[in-house]
Amino acid sequence: MAAPESNLEGNRAGQRTQRDDRGGVRSGFIAVAADAAAATASRLHRDASSPRLSPAPGPPRRHLTTTAARISTWLARYFVPKDLGPGTIEVVGTQDPGNMGTGVPASEQTRCAKGEPQIYCPENAGGTEAGQVTDFESSEDNRPQSEPGYSNPEDSGQLMASYEGKAKGYQVPPFGWRICLAHEFAEKRKPFNANNVSLSNLIKHLGMGLRYLQWWYRKTQVEKKTPFIDLINCVPLRQIYGCPLGGIGGGTITRGWRGQFCRWQLDPGMYKHRTVIADQFTVCLRREGKTVYQQVLSVERPSVLRSWNWGLCGYFAFYHALYPRAWTVYQLPGQNVTLTCRQITPILPHDYQDSSLPVGVFVWDVENEGDEALDVSIMFSMRNGLGVGDDAPGGLWNEPFCLERDGETTQGLLLHHPTLPNPYTMAVAARLTAATTVTHITAFDPDSTGQQVWQDLLQDGQLDSPAGRSTPSQKGVGIAGAVCVTGKLPPRGQCRLEFSLAWDMPRIMFGAKGQVYYRRYTRFFGRDGNAAPALSHYALCRYVDWEEKISAWQSPILDDRSLPAWYKSALFNELYFLADGGTVWLEVPEDSLPEELVGSMCQLRPILQEYGRFGYLEGQEYRMYNTYDVHFYASFALVMLWPKLELSLQYDMALATLREDLTRRQYLMSGVMAPVKRRNVIPHDIGDPDDEPWLRVNAYVVHDTADWKDLNLKFVLQVYRDYYLTGDQGFLRDMWPVCLVVMESEMKFDKDQDGLIENGGYADQTYDGWITTGPSAYCGGLWLAAVAVMVQMAGLCGAQDVQDKFSSILRRGQEAYERLLWNGRYYNYDCSPQPQSCSIMSDQCAGQWFLRASGLGEGDTEVFPTPHVVCALQTIFEFNVRAFAGGAMGAVNGMQPHGVPDRSSVQSDEVWVGVVYGLAATMIQEGLTWEGFQTAEGCYRTVWERLGLAFQTPEAYCQQRVFRSLAYMRPLSIWAMQLALQQQHRKASKPVAEQGTGLSTGPNPRPKEATANPK
Repeated sequence: MAAPESNLEGNRAGQRTQRDDRGGVRSGFIAVAADAAAATASRLHRDASSPRLSPAPGPPRRHLTTTAARISTWLARYFVPKDLGPGTIEVVGTQDPGNMGTGVPASEQTRCAKGEPQIYCPENAGGTEAGQVTDFESSEDNRPQSEPGYSNPEDSGQLMASYEGKAKGYQVPPFGWRICLAHEFAEKRKPFNANNVSLSNLIKHLGMGLRYLQWWYRKTQVEKKTPFIDLINCVPLRQIYGCPLGGIGGGTITRGWRGQFCRWQLDPGMYKHRTVIADQFTVCLRREGKTVYQQVLSVERPSVLRSWNWGLCGYFAFYHALYPRAWTVYQLPGQNVTLTCRQITPILPHDYQDSSLPVGVFVWDVENEGDEALDVSIMFSMRNGLGVGDDAPGGLWNEPFCLERDGETTQGLLLHHPTLPNPYTMAVAARLTAATTVTHITAFDPDSTGQQVWQDLLQDGQLDSPAGRSTPSQKGVGIAGAVCVTGKLPPRGQCRLEFSLAWDMPRIMFGAKGQVYYRRYTRFFGRDGNAAPALSHYALCRYVDWEEKISAWQSPILDDRSLPAWYKSALFNELYFLADGGTVWLEVPEDSLPEELVGSMCQLRPILQEYGRFGYLEGQEYRMYNTYDVHFYASFALVMLWPKLELSLQYDMALATLREDLTRRQYLMSGVMAPVKRRNVIPHDIGDPDDEPWLRVNAYVVHDTADWKDLNLKFVLQVYRDYYLTGDQGFLRDMWPVCLVVMESEMKFDKDQDGLIENGGYADQTYDGWITTGPSAYCGGLWLAAVAVMVQMAGLCGAQDVQDKFSSILRRGQEAYERLLWNGRYYNYDCSPQPQSCSIMSDQCAGQWFLRASGLGEGDTEVFPTPHVVCALQTIFEFNVRAFAGGAMGAVNGMQPHGVPDRSSVQSDEVWVGVVYGLAATMIQEGLTWEGFQTAEGCYRTVWERLGLAFQTPEAYCQQRVFRSLAYMRPLSIWAMQLALQQQHRKASKPVAEQGTGLSTGPNPRPKEATANPK
């Protein structure tokens, strides 16, 4: 879903610009385009080159009463005070008031001088400052930067323009997202806020504002909870994130592209955006028994751990991400040594064991280009906890461990964090081989100068390795530990040092603390909370096998020369959200499934108990599990790569559909009181991780989604698509009765019985800030597609009477849809009497998209005339893509026929990344492959190369100034592009006689290839 955009300070220097008063929502906080916004829009988009379209005389309109609904839907969702700015993000351990006062994290301020670095190699290794490299002087790099290019080392564009090193790293692939550690993003956007909402709009939307503020106060101050959408405290921009560590559902830790550990999701679904300064890698080089170089591999210059040598020169290092792996290459100045750190997480398609493990591996390949032998040590230091919040009471403690199994030895430290309700143990470990030595320091103060640790490493390249556990930490006092691996580096040779990071939080409770769950990985490693050593050992012994599987999965796509480089990066890197979407993967207790429902769904119990329960958030800022109208887009990644998890999610959704919760509550947009959940309608979401998801669904309180027009239809379409791609007939039979009841619920929206549903004059679908009235392109198209799918399913299930019923509805609905909405070039947005009814909606072909993905929509199963679909897509490309922002930012949601973005709502002039990827897939399906790639490329380059939003792809951005809802589910829809390419490839390889025959009513095993083989 989506949300708002607001008035912001316009330029980076803080100068005021002409106001653009906007209000809006995400998912429902409905947006307002004020008079000032309209004036600004006309100024921004008055371009003689903009295309203009004069639609054919519109079809007859249904004049529905909309005034009351429009007033309620345009309520302000933006009562947000001052922009919090990046300075609100806490950098743990950085307490320098001068630095904090800049409002910019240290990693975003650091510069180092170019040219030959000077190395200071002290003779006295006993002094506090001994062995440190002299700091590089700060200077600005004013070189002109080239336009963003592809991701190979020779053409890395703007992101690599600052790189001055020669090193290419050890086995770094040519494709992925690559960035120099010295890069600075020129554009600093702000999250949506409503700091400058005009007084007239505040008065107009006072009702919504007061209801939201009252609800927010009760939630935060009385219930002591965090709102599922917090408009008061949005997450500010930090252009720092990289590949997350951790498999699916066990929690994640994000390591930024400059090496910082900076985003944490250990408690299920709850994020902490903090850089922990003590969490670092440090390198020590020794020649002939003397330390010649010792450096923290970080560009930070914090005010704690001052005895450590900070301020790595970022001009000689780069980061390369191809999820689930990442590489950081460090060319050590003056040493003829290159370090390549390879980060590996077990994200393995069709694997339901190792993909669940809460582990990450760091493999350091060290290359010596000199003629002298070296001893090289890498030290991995880690704070126990994050330095705030639940660390404060103390009681944290560390202890060393050594695990020898099957001839392999792992040594390291256990960091015990026993704080309730979700205690955990973290393991920092290394692999011991015949060529390496592993040492450790059990405990040190991460808020001190760090002199003891630094001198210990400096003296001999190893740590003291004291025996026994540390004493528990005192209240308010931090504790950290470190593990060091040392190896021999021959002249012109190479050596490898291997680390792992694992965390064991087997037993979890959500925010309500009412139900105990066990994570998926406990099936394989136990529930006792002592699995961290075994997880570390397993990861270090199995990562080579993981990498072979990752390569086998990715290589067919990476080696396909017909695919552009940016697409290869986007396809895999956007998958980060499947693990880092607040994701949980839980065991399902035997007694937790209702017997009355289990009996009617034969595969429900086997699926849930064999593959577990899966949930991921709508977004890291929109905290609702399995938001279904958004999952509709994102589900392609899940069904193609982990199809059993998609089926599990569908069974959970079916269970929730058949239940009800008649507890009445007030909905913020309308102010009406209505039940939380009505029976036989699809829920909006499965619940809030700060409450009790699965037990209490529909955390979304903005609209009463029982009257939304898209949720039921999206369930039916996904059920059939999942059957088509998996070939699971048992799943189809189980879902058939649920599809019948939700379609029966949906039929009440066809008020005039013409076979086409009508929207209700408010924002009653995933575009929850964009009012829709009467028959509409989006919901009407989804309805017809769902009806067509019901015809197919009825045939497969032997329900002739149902098939006849829906066939009749389909014929009448097709005629009404074409008559009321087709204008000769595209389908009108809706049938309201307002000017925006003629808007060109980028998502108008969503129904056709799902039909084609399911093997329907052409030949015998055509629903929308193919010439109309192709013409509409070409019109969208001409107007929403090429006429918007020079064609370089994807497709704007709505465009008026005279070439100006539709500003009737905040969502209509946003770009939704996940919608754009779905649109691109639709274009590919219809043979407009070049247009599809051009459309999607604009989003990738905007998000990943221009705005610095890597690994936090937002739901939306506007042409200027703002973004909304970082780290969002919907962009996983890029996998629909891959499915479209695979289907296109298979269709091209079929004999001509077999093409265009539609889908038979019998079982069709062919589509399963789409999930089993990425090529």
